[in-house]
Amino acid sequence: MERYVINGGHRLAGEISIQGAKNAVLPVLAASVISGKISTITNIPNLRDVDMMIKILDSLGAKTHTEGGTVTVDSSTIDKVELPEELVREMRSSIIIMGAMLARFGEVKIAFPGGCEIGLRPIDLHLKGLRQMGAIIYEAHGFLDCKTTGLKGCEIQLDYPSVGATENIMLAAVTAEGTTTIINAAREPELIDLQNYLNNAGAKVIGAGSSCITIEGVKELRRCDHTIIPDRIVAGTYMTAAVLTGGELFLKDIITDHILSIIAKLKEAGAIVYANGNSLKIIGPNRPSAIEMLQTLPYPGFPTDMQAQIMTLLTIGNGTSIINETIFENRFKQAEELLRMGANIKTFGKVAVIKGVKELTGAKVSAKDLRGGASLVLAGLIAKGTTEICNIYHINRGYDNMIEILTNLGADIRLEK
Repeated sequence: MERYVINGGHRLAGEISIQGAKNAVLPVLAASVISGKISTITNIPNLRDVDMMIKILDSLGAKTHTEGGTVTVDSSTIDKVELPEELVREMRSSIIIMGAMLARFGEVKIAFPGGCEIGLRPIDLHLKGLRQMGAIIYEAHGFLDCKTTGLKGCEIQLDYPSVGATENIMLAAVTAEGTTTIINAAREPELIDLQNYLNNAGAKVIGAGSSCITIEGVKELRRCDHTIIPDRIVAGTYMTAAVLTGGELFLKDIITDHILSIIAKLKEAGAIVYANGNSLKIIGPNRPSAIEMLQTLPYPGFPTDMQAQIMTLLTIGNGTSIINETIFENRFKQAEELLRMGANIKTFGKVAVIKGVKELTGAKVSAKDLRGGASLVLAGLIAKGTTEICNIYHINRGYDNMIEILTNLGADIRLEK
């Protein structure tokens, strides 16, 4: 089994460009189904989840071609409406293809999706919204059988600003009859990117990035080219690595407006940050300060996908910090692994109390999910001695070329089999 081996204690310094956003790529790839034409998508990261979505498109009959950071999808040849169970159960985000398939074919059969086990992520909001638009959905034996004789626009009030539900409804609505309004929509930047792709293809979508999105149905979409936005969570992860190691990094190809909440918390921990529109310089302190309270919230609040990385930072913080995880109820799995490395963490349901220690010690640990795995890499960078991380396939779902990037910045990290 592959594992990362890290010898800690090296200061990170240098310059990096940030990869395209995983959470933007996946819905755009799903959206490419709708037009039945060619989509050329650039700034695609080389990730396990992206490979899975491309395999799903291939399994449906699409013709895809990947070269460098560009993927071309010809969806005109799609001739199946049932998604392969083994692929869907590997990746949570596969559920967003429902809306696109209903828009294109009026039919889709899909297994309940899998992915990281970070807590309950019910899809009831997805199903409720699609049903309001006229989809008939049967749930049985772990599968969803969805059909419609014609989707119709309507007003949909989300009980919670779910990113996935917002995406699914947007995709279903672009060719629906009439106008669809999503109230209490998710506001994440990845939704703006999806809106931009859809509008490039001839859709009429406005309001993404706000809590109210309006989609006026059109008869068809056209072929288009699209470039994916930078990954704000990858940017935040490397910024945290700089702060942890007392390092100095220059990040290029970012959108600083997307990471303001991350910048604010890293400044609170003692970082110095110089930022403009698409680049940023961050300098870490000798030792991070404690953060009195960090609470994860839907965007523009502090992202749940950065909670684990900040927990690692706070393990060596000067004082006691509190994290309140409000999004997922089972997202402190990294805490028990950090305890093996000498951290002082106590968890109480969705609250973690972290008392900073002087140093962490290398140990054999296991990645339990994507962001928790990234947090263990960060811990290994500062731990005394050697850290071995297994189950790194979780990490490969979200980080492109992590070993080479960290090595170029001065880390001692290698892949062993």
